[in-house]
Amino acid sequence: MPLEPYQRGSIYWVKGWIEYNGRPIAGPYRKSTRATTEAGARDWIRDETELQIRKHVIGEEHTLRFADAVEIYLPSPQTAKQLLPILEEIGDLPLGAITGALLKSLGPKLKPKACTDTWWREIVTPARAVINNAHEFKGTPLLRVKRYDKFERIAQDQRRQKTSRVERIPATREWIEAFCATADPYNAAMVRFMFETAARIDQAISIEPDDLRPETCEVRIKAQKGHEESWIAVSPEMMAELEALQPKRPKNLKTGQLLSPRVFGYGSPTGYNNRWKTICKCAGIPYLSAHPAGRHGFFTELVVRQGVDPVTAAKAGRWSDPNLPMRIYAHAETDEAAIRARFRTKPVQAEKPKSSKKRKTKKETDDE
Repeated sequence: MPLEPYQRGSIYWVKGWIEYNGRPIAGPYRKSTRATTEAGARDWIRDETELQIRKHVIGEEHTLRFADAVEIYLPSPQTAKQLLPILEEIGDLPLGAITGALLKSLGPKLKPKACTDTWWREIVTPARAVINNAHEFKGTPLLRVKRYDKFERIAQDQRRQKTSRVERIPATREWIEAFCATADPYNAAMVRFMFETAARIDQAISIEPDDLRPETCEVRIKAQKGHEESWIAVSPEMMAELEALQPKRPKNLKTGQLLSPRVFGYGSPTGYNNRWKTICKCAGIPYLSAHPAGRHGFFTELVVRQGVDPVTAAKAGRWSDPNLPMRIYAHAETDEAAIRARFRTKPVQAEKPKSSKKRKTKKETDDE
């Protein structure tokens, strides 16, 4: 029988099938419409009937909506949270009607005070992943999106009166030593570990006692950013510093539950912030977060200060492409005023070579 609504509790359900030209094309159905009124249930039947007829006539790949594509996508919890407002905005649109420009235009609507990098990361990227996942499984159109250009980025920064992409200041050996002279043993060891290995903060705080191999001076770090879990070498001094720390069991701040023992004693990637700010203030040094203190400091120290070739430094820091750290993590440290002064400095004049011609004596001149 054609789709008809019926009530079960406070929710209306439907049963039957959808017909086209007198024959069934979809069903049988026995599912909830999520509507609490008969009128709402009949609206659901109308929309579902139109969708199924379009699929029957022109094919499923041309009728899939963004909401349908989300149902066949398996997002992480973070991505699922990012997709919710996008789904409300464009959920009913057919995938073929969604363009790169449309996705980019969602940024000012959904996050008007965010920068273009945030729009790209939290709106364009998850939405594009859903659409291209449907392309792989259902044959819907593939979507390529051009990144926001620098003019769009600057215009948005002016609207929100805040500059994005502020250049990070990498840690120096002097900064590390000043930090460690004031810090407790746990934070001193953690900043040295990240500066020496280019480990990310989430990798550092996740290290447990079983992740240490003192006999080979190796530490196991978790998989992250497309890289597999791996064992990395550390200096004997670093290993001795890690072994000296008594592991702590931090609390989950949301549930209050004790976590497994951690070498550095932190349970979340942001738990160190306030403590580091206090240490920096007491040490009289500028505050640096874990990323510039670790990965930025690591690459700048090796390539800019010590002259290690970028390929070797990138491999040691677990970058798959050496061009990426050269573009983002290598920071020039030459004083700009000193560069400009070179154009005002007079070049040293080369001393004229003395003539090898022998000066004639008075007697030789008279003889001539």
